[in-house]
Amino acid sequence: MASQVLPRALVTAKWLSEAIRAQRVGPSLRVLDASWYPPQERNARQEFRERHIPGASFFDIEECRDKSSPYDFMLPSEAHFADYVGHLGISNDTHVVVYDGDKLGTFYAPRAWWMFRVFGHKEVSVLNGGFKNWVKEGHPVTAEVSAPAPAVFKATLDKALLKTFEEMVENLASRRFQVVDSRPEGRFRGTELDQGLESGHIPGSVNIPFHSFLTEAGHEKSLEEIQQMFQEKKIDLSKPLTATCRKGVTACHIALAAFLCGKPDVAVYDGSWSEWFHRAPPQHKVSEMKRNKA
Repeated sequence: MASQVLPRALVTAKWLSEAIRAQRVGPSLRVLDASWYPPQERNARQEFRERHIPGASFFDIEECRDKSSPYDFMLPSEAHFADYVGHLGISNDTHVVVYDGDKLGTFYAPRAWWMFRVFGHKEVSVLNGGFKNWVKEGHPVTAEVSAPAPAVFKATLDKALLKTFEEMVENLASRRFQVVDSRPEGRFRGTELDQGLESGHIPGSVNIPFHSFLTEAGHEKSLEEIQQMFQEKKIDLSKPLTATCRKGVTACHIALAAFLCGKPDVAVYDGSWSEWFHRAPPQHKVSEMKRNKA
């Protein structure tokens, strides 16, 4: 599928600032701050209260998730997601633009982008460069918190964009789809701990660290550079592809990068390494740390 016919996955700060200036933010255009940080480092909600893009609402990934799951940030139910985003004034006809305030430029925004897509919403975009570059370019910020009128959102889970533990296990033998892991190389190889968790990877998976899709300034790299990165890792974008990571967040950078290349059907393994580590047998966990200990 040619990338031109796909919904716009990225919007520029210039485009969004012009939309805000033209007072287009409303039922047809909503802006969401999807920032999340380790609580001991930064307070995302407090930073949002202090300054954010005018007209934006806070998308709390801690609230919009399956709280009954033992794993972080697992997808909520269709009803939960529909209720949550409906209260943010988002309907099925709303164009949603997501961003976050991470120092890299973009970290959690692609997860929010993918969540909308997995629940059937097509018109969703990531702000290229994030809040970091929004501020750097001199666009307006505000502490005024908007209160959008609630809307009705109907969520329909697109199972083609989601992979379960059982499907990942089955793929070890069938190799029906390629698997790309977006974690840093040391965590993929198993040479460093991942937030206290022993690391390693799913057999047969390939490593493309998510930050390698971003420029030093924090923007998404060019289409040609992204395509080359996939080619260098021998990933065939004409064939099925699933992305994984630590907890299903940075895997969404893989889905976004492939989408920009005209591939809209990348699935995300929502449980990712957090689930795989706890559920998979030892022979299905590849780690250099184990070999070094032996």
